Parts: sequence; structure tokens; C-alpha cells
Amino acid sequence: MPEPTTPPLSPNNSPRRDSGPMSGQISKHQVLKLLDRIRYALRSRHYSPRTEQAYLMWVRRFVNFHDRRPPESMAEPEVNSFLSDLAINQKVSASTQTQALSAILFLYRHVLRRPLGNLGEVVRARLPARLPVVLSQIEVRAVLDQLDGQNALIAGLLYGSGMRLSECLQLRVQDIDPSRNEITIRNGKGAKDRVTMLPTSLKEPLRQHLARVRAIHEQDLKEGFGRVIMPEALARKYPNAATEWRWQWVFPQQRRWRDRRTGQEGRHHMDESIVQRAFKAAVERAGLTKRASCHTLRHSFATHLLEAGSDIRTVQELLGHKDVKTTMIYTHVLNRGPSGVISPLDRM
Repeated sequence: MPEPTTPPLSPNNSPRRDSGPMSGQISKHQVLKLLDRIRYALRSRHYSPRTEQAYLMWVRRFVNFHDRRPPESMAEPEVNSFLSDLAINQKVSASTQTQALSAILFLYRHVLRRPLGNLGEVVRARLPARLPVVLSQIEVRAVLDQLDGQNALIAGLLYGSGMRLSECLQLRVQDIDPSRNEITIRNGKGAKDRVTMLPTSLKEPLRQHLARVRAIHEQDLKEGFGRVIMPEALARKYPNAATEWRWQWVFPQQRRWRDRRTGQEGRHHMDESIVQRAFKAAVERAGLTKRASCHTLRHSFATHLLEAGSDIRTVQELLGHKDVKTTMIYTHVLNRGPSGVISPLDRM
């Protein structure tokens, strides 16, 4: 973890709120210093790389929106105007506006050490009441039939277990338990672990896939490579674990990566864009008109389980939802709506 380029401000040396706005703009170098401090604060609290990327982006936008004024010179009114502009002029979604707010609150609370007070009347983006796109089982089969190789295996796991694409690609060999038909998802959304099902029909294709991956790993070891990125501080605690088979990615990249600092080579997991492009092409070849993505398979997994009579609490656990209200969006299938009513034209 890189050291911060500048120490965080303490309550004793942070600017007073009533000291008035600071004159001038912060330079590009000062912005980079600020981002380094935010990055260090995020990593020290074990935030995910995606959250780090999003928070840094929002802080940049916040500073640029106010003509690159130092964040120390701004407070609640400036945050209010920025968030309101996102809703009024940028037309962002409610979740996007909430993410921007979370990033700014993190900046002031954990980096500048100046927790914000009441933001006043922020214009909130509307939360749309949209239902998720769901494929029928026939449509899912039509798409899966258009995929082959490991893309077909990944898509099958997404639909058969309800995993997110990122969770699937970050699986390690030890996370698969064929004897119990279970998949353990480590550090999922919200930094939570959970267990989901391993479809019986995928056990043999997965075994064959892992046999090919192990052969590649053993060849890498013979060539003096075969290391994988370890989670958090385990690389220091277990320096030799990075070459062990159980820690390898289930879906590694085709090419090895090189660490510029150490010169070592290893393999990272597959990039999400590879699977996403293959899935999009499969949807087009299947002739579907629905706007389906890899995440649609997760929606379809939950919907089809509820259609089959599964308990909503069980589905909640499998999906890793914190609140059952999030899972309840899939219960629209139980209230058939128009599909459960016979049109008067069909009764003639």
C-alpha cells in the first residue's frame, strides 16, 4: 500500500469554517496530492478498487465544478449546489447522486477531518421504479447455446448460482467445493462473504476447465512464474502461498502480467469486458430483442427461483442482499399482472 504523499489534516491544523473562502485555485499537483490522501484513506479501510476509482472521480468533479477551489475552503453550501446540479442539469440517477454524496462525505470526514453538517434542501434525483430485465428459461437456453468454451461456463455459473460477473471472475480454486455443491464468494459487495450453489450440471465442465488451468499453472511454475495477487496482507504473512494451486484464479488471463517493481510475472483473472462482449454477441445471435447483459442472468436466477416456489429469504441469502426489500423487487413474477389475465379478445 503506498504511503500518503501528505499527512492528513488534523483537527488542530484544519481551516476554520468561519475563516472565509481561500483565494485562488489549487494546482494540478495539489489535486494529485489530495487524491493520494484519499486513495490511502480508502485502502487503509479496505474499500474495494471500484469504490476507490469512483470516489476519486467524484472528488475531481466536485473540485472542478467549483473552479478548482480548495475543498478546505468549501463546506455545506458548495456540496449542496454540486449535488443539486447533478440532479437538475446532469439528470443523474438517484444511486449515482448517492454515490457522489458518499464520496464527498468520505473526503471531509476521513481526509480533511471536517465532518459536514446539515446540507440543507438538496434537490434529490428521482428513484425510478423500474423492474429488472428478466429472460425466460427458453431465452436463457437460447443465449447459452450461442456461447462456447469458458465464456459458456461463466455464463452458466452466473445463471446457475446468481453471482455477479465480478464475483465469478474473482473466484479462486479453493472457493469451489464440488463435494458440497457450493461456491464461496469472498469479499463480495459490501465486503461480505457468502455461499451459493454450484449447479450439478456444471461440475464436470468445471472439472475439465480446472484441469486445463492447472496444466497452464504448472507450466508457469516450470518457467519460474506462476504467482498470483494475494488478498490484503496475506502476501506478507504467507510469502509462498502466491504459487499454490488453491490460490490460483479459476478464470485466469491468457497472458501473464509483469510487476514493474519486482520484475515478477503472474496471471490476473479475466477482464470483465471479454465476457461482456461475448455475451452481447450471443444475445444478438439468439435473436432476442431484450436489452440483456451478464447481470440479467443474475436477475433471471432470482426470478426463476421465486417462480419455482423458493423462499424469498433463501434467495436473499444466495444473492447476498443486505435487506430483503432489495430481493422483493423480483416478486413481481408472483403478481402476474397482465400476463395472468386473459384478454377479452381471446375469450371471443
